[in-house]
Amino acid sequence: MNEKLKEMNVEFLFEAILQLQTMDECYRFFEDLCTVQELKALSQRILVAKMLSENRVYSDIVAKTGASTATISRVNRSLHYGSDGYDIVFRRMSENE
Repeated sequence: MNEKLKEMNVEFLFEAILQLQTMDECYRFFEDLCTVQELKALSQRILVAKMLSENRVYSDIVAKTGASTATISRVNRSLHYGSDGYDIVFRRMSENE
């Protein structure tokens, strides 16, 4: 874990997110927490990560998500050299399908 992230405010945020139990609760919480643009940016990044993990090419990802190649590159770097957070989420989502 990145020790730079581990602080009281971030832990409080993560603890709050872990309390959400339904899709409706997620919508309500994130609508209160984030601006529309922030939420769109977050959702774009996770979709980019999913498509990259499925070995989709940049041009397909740009066309589907509207993400810039710079954003796709940053997400790709996280997939390869990050903390495996995307992998954890995608594996669990796949198990729950």
